[in-house]
Amino acid sequence: MKPKKNPKIDLNKNRAMFFVAGLTLILLLTYIALEWKSYDKTDYDLEGMNVEDELIEEVPLTIHFTPPPPPPPVAPPLIEIADNKVDIIETEIMSDNTTQDTPVMQVQEIEVAEVEEDVSVPFILIEDVPVFPGCENASDKRACFQKMMQKHINKVFQYPKLAQEMGIEGKVHTMFVIQKDGSIGDLKMRGPDKILETEAARIIGKLPKMTPGKQRGTPVKVPFVIPITFKLR
Repeated sequence: MKPKKNPKIDLNKNRAMFFVAGLTLILLLTYIALEWKSYDKTDYDLEGMNVEDELIEEVPLTIHFTPPPPPPPVAPPLIEIADNKVDIIETEIMSDNTTQDTPVMQVQEIEVAEVEEDVSVPFILIEDVPVFPGCENASDKRACFQKMMQKHINKVFQYPKLAQEMGIEGKVHTMFVIQKDGSIGDLKMRGPDKILETEAARIIGKLPKMTPGKQRGTPVKVPFVIPITFKLR
C-alpha cells in the first residue's frame, strides 16, 4: 500500500517564516489605517473675504493733568520799631495779699434755682399709675388702665385696605410716653411694614388725655409699651 503524502514534501518546514511575514503584514496594514488622514475639499473664496491687511489696535487716550504750582510763601509781617521817646503807660498790678485790716465784704443770700428733673418711671414701677378716663373710681387703676387701653384699640382699629390687598400682616410694637400733663408724646413704632405702622400711630394718636402718673406725689413721665396685632382672617 502506497502512502498518501509525499515524504519529500515537508509543509512545516517554512511555517515559522510564513507566520512572521503574515504578522508583519497585518501590523503594517493596522498602522496605515490608524495614521490615514482625509481632508475636506472646500474651495474658499479669498477675494470675497473682507480681511484687513493690518490690524490697528486703538490705544485709549490718556490725559495727564499737571498739578498747579504751590502758592508762593507768605511774606513775614513787618516789624515796626517803636520810638524810645514815646511814653508807654504801664499797667499797675495791685497786690491781692490780704491782711487782718482788710475789710471783709458782706455776702448776700444766694438763691439757688431749682432745676426741674425730667424723671421718667416705667408703668410697672410707678407708685400712682396714670388714670385712664373712666377709671377714676376703680379699685385697681392699673388693671383698669390696661383694660380701657385694649377697649380703645378695638374701637378705633381699622385694617388698612392696601395692607389687606397686599396680604400684609404682623405685629406692630408701639411705645409712647404719658407726659406730666397727661398728654401722649414720644411715639415710637416698629413693625413689619410702614402701612401697619401708620395705622398704629393713628390709633395711639386718638388716645384721650389722662391723669398723669405720680411718683412720691410728683407728676412724672410714664413710658408705656403695647403691641398691636394685624391679622387677616
